[in-house]
Amino acid sequence: MHSISEALSLALALVFSADPDLFEIVGLSLYVSLSATLLACVLGLPLGALLATTRFRGRGAALVVVNALMGLPPVVVGLFVYLYLSRSGPLGFLGLLYTPTAMIIAQTLLITPIVAALSRQVLESLDGEYAEQFQSLALSRWQRVQALVWDGRYALLTVALAGFGRAVAEVGAVIIVGGNIDHLTRVMTTAIALETSKGELALALALGIVLMTLALAVNAMVYSVRTTATKAAYA
Repeated sequence: MHSISEALSLALALVFSADPDLFEIVGLSLYVSLSATLLACVLGLPLGALLATTRFRGRGAALVVVNALMGLPPVVVGLFVYLYLSRSGPLGFLGLLYTPTAMIIAQTLLITPIVAALSRQVLESLDGEYAEQFQSLALSRWQRVQALVWDGRYALLTVALAGFGRAVAEVGAVIIVGGNIDHLTRVMTTAIALETSKGELALALALGIVLMTLALAVNAMVYSVRTTATKAAYA
């Protein structure tokens, strides 16, 4: 085991030398998390829009369920996906277990409720603000949704960034369905856990530096989007 200063020095050397193994792990992490975020937005944004603009029997219960699913334990999601994709599961014939695709599915299930719940809040707030204008223009529901999405595009982008931040930091579900296989399903969070348990702190710290940099970048983008939205609102 290296000392902290020695491990940090080696970690920085790995980062600045563009170590192939390090950036292979980073690349797979970005591929899995960005794919999951895109799928979560495709599924979650329409669901959020539906809940925001439609009144139906059982809507309150649906809101409670969606909000509750925001706190899904990752290991439970991982177990659920594992059972479905294992050889004895209903989707076992697809052979997806211990592949990046299984990890994308798990992350999508985790962050779709987050995207749906947050987008519902954004769009419902805007819908209430513009309700009288929509009625006076006799807009259809689809036209209302289009107008709301366009007006709330900056806030919805923030929602997507929040989903990505949640996905890229995930470890519990992806290690269950991905197996943390070297050069196949090893992502930043699972590699950090493995290397730390082995006492190999240099690679763990290098990955931690990259992960923290990504977290800072996402937060900077969220701040930038909010600032842009505020300026646009007062323009």
